[in-house]
Amino acid sequence: MLDDALKAQLKAYLERLTKPVELVATLDDSQGAAQMRELLEDIRAQSDKITVRTDGSDARVPSFLITNPGVDTGLRFAGVPLGHEFTSLVLALLQVGGHPSKEPQELQEQIKGIQGRFHFETYYSITCHNCPDVIQALNLMTVLNPNITHTAIDGALYQGEIEAREIMGVPTIFLNGQHFGQGRMELAEIVGRIDQGAAEKAAQAISAKEAFDVLVIGGGPAGATAAIYAARKGIRTGVAAERFGGQVLDTMDIENFTSITRTEGPKFAAALEAHVKDYDVDIMNLQKATRLIPAAQPGGLIEVQFESGARLKSKTVILSTGARWRSMGVPGEEQYRTKGVTFCPHCDGPLFKGKRIAVIGGGNSGVEAAIDLAGVVQHVTLLEFAPQLRADEVLQKKLKSLPNVDILTNAQTTEVTGAQGKVNGLAYKNRETGEIVNLGLEGIFVQIGLLPNTDWLKGLIDLTPTGEIKVDAHGATNIPGVFAAGDCTSVPYKQIIIAAGEGAKAALGAFDHLIRA
Repeated sequence: MLDDALKAQLKAYLERLTKPVELVATLDDSQGAAQMRELLEDIRAQSDKITVRTDGSDARVPSFLITNPGVDTGLRFAGVPLGHEFTSLVLALLQVGGHPSKEPQELQEQIKGIQGRFHFETYYSITCHNCPDVIQALNLMTVLNPNITHTAIDGALYQGEIEAREIMGVPTIFLNGQHFGQGRMELAEIVGRIDQGAAEKAAQAISAKEAFDVLVIGGGPAGATAAIYAARKGIRTGVAAERFGGQVLDTMDIENFTSITRTEGPKFAAALEAHVKDYDVDIMNLQKATRLIPAAQPGGLIEVQFESGARLKSKTVILSTGARWRSMGVPGEEQYRTKGVTFCPHCDGPLFKGKRIAVIGGGNSGVEAAIDLAGVVQHVTLLEFAPQLRADEVLQKKLKSLPNVDILTNAQTTEVTGAQGKVNGLAYKNRETGEIVNLGLEGIFVQIGLLPNTDWLKGLIDLTPTGEIKVDAHGATNIPGVFAAGDCTSVPYKQIIIAAGEGAKAALGAFDHLIRA
């Protein structure tokens, strides 16, 4: 099951166990159970502190419990957690085995104090790069608080549950049998939702902070780099981000950042955060900015207000709020979002195994998505609005070689249709003939570019017609003391390396503004 290199790495990690760990499996004669048995034996062989039992009685078969002898931690995997979930498995083993978490101690104490009974179920796929954050957060909560339990369920193995619960996107979380959330969620966000009053307390604590010299709004490559460059100048620096990492968290492969041959988005985002934490930077996560109030007079303080109710003041502000997936804006799209309409082929592709799907968009992202999905689904129809695809020629050649792919150009999607709460097709207009055509399918993957996250700045900051923040050569906006960087700006070519460079420029521009004020 595990190759020699992975076994060696696992053995080194498991040396950190301080107390015995017991793996209690519930198995049958299925192929999935055989793979699970093999994985558990490979794990057991790497540490004398781990034992394996196969007399479990969980309702889901196959599954296994990670616990301590004589205890039921309630931490279960219903599936074989390899791929992106292997890290979740290793962390669970370590934490159940007594190795401390690196999460802030204050947050851990808050989790320990949560009252009530909470049983979480998370449906994941091993190709989903958003799922590990959710699973690792809930597993840690289970380890810290006996009132909390969690089962991580491989949707590919439990297709019956996927169908019954009408799950068409991962991660999908249920709490005590009721839908709790979908998509990436951080530990603090989950805790805030079940610990009443936590969000209000956090907002009050943030609002009580002293004014910053530089306040960065956004934690993607632009925001992280801006924070580093500002902090290196020895000035008081803060970062308020809706989620640290930004769009990078939704990126599968990164192969064009100089000096890094290849990495994955979540790993890159974690490295960004770790680098920022090397400096004296106040990081405030889960903070979505909603209002910017310019300084009342030259040299005064700029205020930023947040959805949580928090308020922060600073001498300068750097806006690096990034961008989000562009939607089609057609009837039925929002109604069936997460019920067949999705934006992440890597995360949700396995849920559409053997089904007919469409990819909207003929650029690199759309064509790459269609190529990946063609290896999983029954059939892919790619729809492109323009007369020809816009993707690189090498990608187009690969796509056209696949037998289960149809390519439609001059195709304008006009409606998403559905029945019984999920997608059953789409309608498109042939732009050459004007004919409306209906396609029967079960999934739609939208890959048509990005929109800047600047709606909250309209009427205040000078924006382009497409909503991008206008900046000068120093990253300055039309408001004194307010700078911007990254994908939310008018700077062309939305690339990680460009965003990072623009973040550095904005920080240096802000510092120059401070010393000249």
